[in-house]
Amino acid sequence: MEYTLEYNSDRPLMIIPEYGRHIQKLVDHCVALESEEERSKMANAIVDVMGNLQPHLRDVPDFKHKLWDQLFIMSKFELEVEPPFRKPDKTELEAKPEPLPYPKMASKYRFYGHNIQTMIKVALSWDEGELRTALIFNIANHMKKCYLNWNKDTVDDAVIFKHLKDLSNGEIDLINSEEVLSSTSNLLKKTANARSSNSNHRNNHKNKNHRNNKGHQNRHKN
Repeated sequence: MEYTLEYNSDRPLMIIPEYGRHIQKLVDHCVALESEEERSKMANAIVDVMGNLQPHLRDVPDFKHKLWDQLFIMSKFELEVEPPFRKPDKTELEAKPEPLPYPKMASKYRFYGHNIQTMIKVALSWDEGELRTALIFNIANHMKKCYLNWNKDTVDDAVIFKHLKDLSNGEIDLINSEEVLSSTSNLLKKTANARSSNSNHRNNHKNKNHRNNKGHQNRHKN
C-alpha cells in the first residue's frame, strides 16, 4: 500500500494560521456550497467553532463581529452569505496606512531629549519678565542634569549656555550671564535620590503584592 505524504510546503498558505488548517478547509468548503441556506448555516457553525478556538476574544467588545470579519478574510471575500454585521470592505482592509512623520529634533544634542525643544518654545512665547527668566534658568538646569546623565564628568555652565543658544536659534543668549547654574554635585545627588526613591517604590510595591498573594494562598489553604 502506498501512502501519499502531504507536506506543508506543498499546501496553500493559510490566511489566518491561528485557526489551523482544518478551519481553513471548512471555510473553503463553505464557499463552494451552492445553496445560500447551506452556506449561511455552515458559516454560523464555523464562527461558533472559531469562538471556541479563541476564547480570549469573548472579552473583546463585538467579538462576534470580529469573528465574522475574519471569516470573510479567510474566504478571500468570496463567501456569499448575509452576515449579521456589516461585511468588511476588502479595499479598506488592504489599504496602506499613511506614513507617520518622524519627529524633528536637534540631531547634535539628542541627549537633551525632545521635550527640551517644547520647553524652549514655551519660554520664548512668554513676555519678558521674571517668570520667563526663571523658566529659562530652570530649562538650563534641566539641560545640565541631562548632560550629566549622558556624561558623568563635570560640565561647565558655558557649555550649557552655548547649547541653549543653539537650540533656541540664538533667541536665548546666556553666554555673558553672571548667573550660576546648580552645581554638578547637587544635580547628581538629586538624580541618585530620584532613582533610589523609584527603586524603593517598586520594591515596596512588589513586596506588598507578594504579601497579598501569600495571604490569599494561606486563606485558600485554610
